[in-house]
This record gives sequence, structure tokens and C-alpha cells, in this order.
Amino acid sequence: MSETARVSARGAKRIAAGHPWVFRSDIERAPSTEAGVVPVEDQRGKGLGWALWSPASEISIRHIEADPKARVDDAWWAARIGAALARRRAIGGDTNAVRLVHAEGDRLPSLVVDRYDRWLVVQLLSAGLESCRAAVVRALVAATGCEGILARNDASVRTREGLAREVTVLAGGVPDEIEVTEAGVRLLVTPRDGQKTGAFLDQRENRRLVASVARGSALDLFSYHGSFALHLARAADRVVAVDSSGAALERGARNAALNGVGNIEFVEADAFAFVRDRLKSGERYDTVVVDPPALAKNRGSIAGALRAYHDLNVHAMRLLAPNGMLFTASCSYHVGKGPFLDMVRDAAADAGRTLAIRAITGQPVDHPEVVTIPETGYLKGVLLEAIG
Repeated sequence: MSETARVSARGAKRIAAGHPWVFRSDIERAPSTEAGVVPVEDQRGKGLGWALWSPASEISIRHIEADPKARVDDAWWAARIGAALARRRAIGGDTNAVRLVHAEGDRLPSLVVDRYDRWLVVQLLSAGLESCRAAVVRALVAATGCEGILARNDASVRTREGLAREVTVLAGGVPDEIEVTEAGVRLLVTPRDGQKTGAFLDQRENRRLVASVARGSALDLFSYHGSFALHLARAADRVVAVDSSGAALERGARNAALNGVGNIEFVEADAFAFVRDRLKSGERYDTVVVDPPALAKNRGSIAGALRAYHDLNVHAMRLLAPNGMLFTASCSYHVGKGPFLDMVRDAAADAGRTLAIRAITGQPVDHPEVVTIPETGYLKGVLLEAIG
């Protein structure tokens, strides 16, 4: 048997079109080796370069290198990770919390690396990548000079890869809590048990955008640790931060204290019920943020998710004071930009509000969305201004 993965014509076409994934159904000849880096060829035996091989996964091949003569060694990992870091040079120096590697978006499939001050939190999300763990760690330490690397390998996708789910230190030491800054706002990040790798870095630019237009009475729905609320509090008179998790709101209150902010009211409540109750009581807000978790987990849940987004946004729009500002977002990959904007339009019509688009937003530079890899893009948002 061969160590080379032979892919079908459809698999080869997919790679040529710029998408690194080849599914199990398009593997004509599987490598005889365990998970790792393997050469790839098409159905005629033409070399297609190198890929991460995951024998237990539906995504069996993740293409990483087009040159069949290349060597995927320590130098290769150092160069590819170095290129990803170089793309982050455009990020200003007013934050020390940045995504350094965005998996397929940086041509490093299944690898996520977030920097929180002097520490890194990584996710190794495929069996093929897991086999390269040591080389990845060496490259990251050398490139960043970090004091420690924590693996948040507790994502469910690792189960489908035949891997253990774990949270473990890979290098140095990593504290349970890290203070980071973002445009002058101080935040406490919990890398071991926080959402994602400890914080939501992808909304960084949107938080700044909303803070630039915030005023009066503000509402932050699905506040989590209060990152939007803290930015809003610098411009608004008062902020109501709503989340269903009491523990998350306790962290938010700590963040508020850390910043010396006293104009945020943290409310533990279901956001859908909260907006209905506040409408009944006649409450209105000059600034509203709607940033729910992913409501569509798969294709089968798209219709239900769109109904939930619609219901939530209709109520948020009705809560908006005359001339108020609303920022609404979705992090559901399965809900595309087109359907999301259609939902916003329909919600505005049903809410009876005239809303002008001030900005349509996506992902920041450290979360690159590659046009040939739709899976790299998931975040979309709209900033709206009420006309009357």
C-alpha cells in the first residue's frame, strides 16, 4: 500500500478551485499511514502537494501545500505561521488580544491561535494537525516569544476526528485569568473555561464602531462578559446588559469595576423574554446591540434560526427610540449574508420602523474570510439608524 492519498477528479477539482477540504467519498486510495502529513495525487497520479490526513474524519484531507517537492518540516511551519503573523501588522497597538491564526483563512487548516497578552490559546481541530503538535508549538514559541501556550482542545469536532477532548498546557504556564486591553477598555479573559478560547475577538471592530455612535440609554442583549456594554458605557448615559448566565454577568460586573464604570446595570434574563417585557412597559433605548450566539448549528436549523432572529430583531427595533442606533449581528455560518440582510429588511417592515443602513460589517483582519472557502466566514452585522 502507498502512503500517498489519491483523490478523485472531483476532489482534485476542489483543491484546484482553492478549497483545501477533500471528503472521504472523494478518496480513491487512502494512505496506509496513521493520521499525519501525506502527499496527495490526482486520479492520474499527478502530484498535488501535501495535506493533513485524518482517517476517521469525514473531511479526510485538508490540503496545505501545493508544491510536491516541498518538505513540511519545522521550517515550513515556521514560515507559514510567520506569514499569518505578518498579516496582523495592520492591527493597531491599542489591543493585546488578537487572533494570530484563523485556520483555513491563513492556509493552516484546523489550527486556531489566539493571543492574550503574553500567552497563547490554541485549538488543534484535526487528527492530521494533532500529529504535528510539537512542530506547531515550537514555531509559535519562536515566533511570538510567548510565556505559555494553552490548548483548548475541548471542541466537539475533535470527537469526530477520533481525538480526545482536553484542556492542557503545551508550553510554559498559562494563568486562569488574563487581563487584556481593547481600545482603552480592560477585560478579564478566562482561557480555560471561557467561550471559544476565552473571549470573542471577532467583534472587536464592531464594538469600536458601536461605541462611536452610542448615546443616551443603551441596551446590550446577550452581553456575556460585557465587552459591548463596556464600550457603550463610555459614550452612553446608562447601559442595560442582559444575559441568561449569572456567572457571565458576574464576570461582566468585575470587568466594569476594573474599568471604574458605574453606569451599567447587569440583568440576568432570557433576551427574548426581556425585550417583550420592556416593550410592554414602554421602555425605549437610544442605542441597542443584538449579538446572540449562533442560532443555526446546522443546515436543518436555518429556517428556525431565521425565525428567531426575525422575532428578536422586530422587538429590538420597536424598542429603539426615535433617531436611535441599532447594531444587529449573526455568527451563524449557516445563515449567509444575503438571508441575514433579508431578515433585517423583513423585521424592519414588520416592526413598522424606517431604518437606514449606516454600515454592513464582517470579520476583522485577524479573522480572514477567503472567497474560495466559505467556511472561513461566519460573522455578519448591520448598523442601522432609525429615521424618526
